Amino acid sequence: MTRLTTLALCAGALLLAIPAQAAEFEVKMLNKGPDNQAMTFDPPFLKVQAGDTVKFVPTDKGHDAETIPGMLPDGATPFKGKLSQEISVTFDKPGLYGYRCVPHFGMGMVGLIEVGGSTANLDAAKQAKMPPLATKRMTALLDQAVKSNTADAGAGNASR
Repeated sequence: MTRLTTLALCAGALLLAIPAQAAEFEVKMLNKGPDNQAMTFDPPFLKVQAGDTVKFVPTDKGHDAETIPGMLPDGATPFKGKLSQEISVTFDKPGLYGYRCVPHFGMGMVGLIEVGGSTANLDAAKQAKMPPLATKRMTALLDQAVKSNTADAGAGNASR
């Protein structure tokens, strides 16, 4: 075996032994989003991998972020941030996580995170009780998750 071949095999083995790095994402809590929508998270829909962290940032004061009851995978831990404070959440269980700003829930301030390309809890998420505007916005986000998964499956792509 040549020296170059040995070096290449060692480098390849080293790369396989290094675990994938978890990523960190940011979601802004805003009074008005880039699309002029009032009381919104930006982005409202996010795809992450298990082990990734999402930091919710109160860009505008008076917001918080917490899971919506019934909108998280089985065995996942709910989260609840404090008003006008950042909260970082690491997502370990694949599935859909619906979240809200409690003070502006009635105004439709909701968001959705898809972890690990899984929509396994989609039917349960659709049954969550929400005010009318929140239901309207969440339905659009759930549709986006389904379409995103369909596109990923068709392309054979497991994107972040």
